[in-house]
Amino acid sequence: MTRYSLGSTGALLASAAVLAASPADAQSRSHYVSPYIEATQAVAADLSNGDDVVTYTALAAGVDAGISTGRTDGQISYRYERRFSWEDNTEDLSVHSGLARVTTQVAPWLSLDGGALATRQRSDIRGAAPINLVGTSDNLTQVYSLFAGPTVATRAGPFDVNGSYRFGYTKVEGNDDIVLAPGSPRLDGYDSSTNHVVQASIGVPANRIAPFGVTLSGAYEREDANQLDQNYEGYYARGDVVLPVSRTVALRAGAGYERIKATQRDPLVDTAGNAVVDNNGRFVTDPNSPERIAYDTDGLIYDAGVIWRPSPRVELQATAGYRYGGETYTGALSWRMSEASGLQVVVYDAIETFGRQLRDGIAGLPTSFQTQNDPFGQLFGGCVFGRQGGSRESGAGGCLNDVFQSISTASYRARGIDGAWTVQQGRTGYGIGAGYANRRLYAPRVAVGTQVLGNEDQSAYAQVFYSRALSRVSQFDANLYANWYSSDLVGAQDVYGTGLNGTYSRNFGRLGTSLSAGLYAFDQGDFDKQVSAQALLGARYNF
Repeated sequence: MTRYSLGSTGALLASAAVLAASPADAQSRSHYVSPYIEATQAVAADLSNGDDVVTYTALAAGVDAGISTGRTDGQISYRYERRFSWEDNTEDLSVHSGLARVTTQVAPWLSLDGGALATRQRSDIRGAAPINLVGTSDNLTQVYSLFAGPTVATRAGPFDVNGSYRFGYTKVEGNDDIVLAPGSPRLDGYDSSTNHVVQASIGVPANRIAPFGVTLSGAYEREDANQLDQNYEGYYARGDVVLPVSRTVALRAGAGYERIKATQRDPLVDTAGNAVVDNNGRFVTDPNSPERIAYDTDGLIYDAGVIWRPSPRVELQATAGYRYGGETYTGALSWRMSEASGLQVVVYDAIETFGRQLRDGIAGLPTSFQTQNDPFGQLFGGCVFGRQGGSRESGAGGCLNDVFQSISTASYRARGIDGAWTVQQGRTGYGIGAGYANRRLYAPRVAVGTQVLGNEDQSAYAQVFYSRALSRVSQFDANLYANWYSSDLVGAQDVYGTGLNGTYSRNFGRLGTSLSAGLYAFDQGDFDKQVSAQALLGARYNF
């Protein structure tokens, strides 16, 4: 789970397949491409109201592809689905779901890394929490994101020289279909952003010249968001010392200077003092507004910690220090338990924006991942589990739940913990992902919409998947979800969401069939609890 912080998009994902694949058969070979078309018939029953039933037919096209060689490792899973409702009061729906991750070693000193994501996610932390995508689109919107860039690693005499650049882009479709409790203030809607981060370091490892290692590093990061002309800019320079104290333990300490500044302009207001919104529910920028400061910090940063590496399969880092005007704690555990299982845990603390945090979240996902069979869920928006036991080692995985706690237009301080554990034993694969996330929101004090200033959002989440190949041509998959959301915003109430589904699939040559069923519920404070059941029958043709 990499954290870089200082401290029509279907084509976008499809283009990643060119990097991530070349023809052959899945899993058993180093290259594979498996395009498909699919038709499904589904029904969803609202068990809360008793008589509300939604029926739809869906047509889909997608591709699963991957590559694993000595120089390149990558995978893509992309699906476009068009749903045609049988009810006049329910709109047809288009859904893009996909994840692409690829890394390639261009030269001994140069590598390229990239990724892309398409998913449907909740917009407002206070709104509805439908885990499934059937029957309702309340508080759901389509999200697209990508990142790419080179990494340089070389040696100059006794010095190790490293550098990297990452470009990121994020786009969120408009969503004005959010039902909130009476008295809840309207929040702005995210549009799009571009971001850049450059990092460089030079150092000498321990025992090359001296018994301790020394590194000098620096970074510069910038993001420009369309919404209210928002801008984030940060940079730091620092030095670090690492001292091995035993064969498995090293101490490290570092200090430096950091500057972070986030700004935006005011929204346009009407004669009643309310923010003017466009057709997509976003605030309109006041052309006469000066640039306002949302967050601003600069000064000394320092930290110290321990690195424990008892074997090449296990590494634990823990750090405590001073940053962002106060105490900060971070850590990471990576444990390759065996060829069949892995565990990854990250404790983080950073000043973030939605676009930058999503870029880093995608970059932290494995280049070989499990493609879960969940026809109802929000694919690739929660936990993504690494594929274990392959020819190339894959990370345990990571969760994007902290990023999608809400699609915030404000900058914020993000703190929390994420963990993922995955196992692949013969025909059986399973994994668990869980975490907790907290955000402290920032905004200009004098602007309309400053109700977010100083408020905190938080969430907790867990996800379990299970997959079992029953025979050479049949398989069973199951997924379990649980989420909790809470906010200090005016009128906000705790929101809970849970879900469980299972799918049985069987192949007849190139033709595959599947039968799925699911049960979902969410509770949005004073609103009636929503409980729904879904069933789906589908047929897929693999080319």
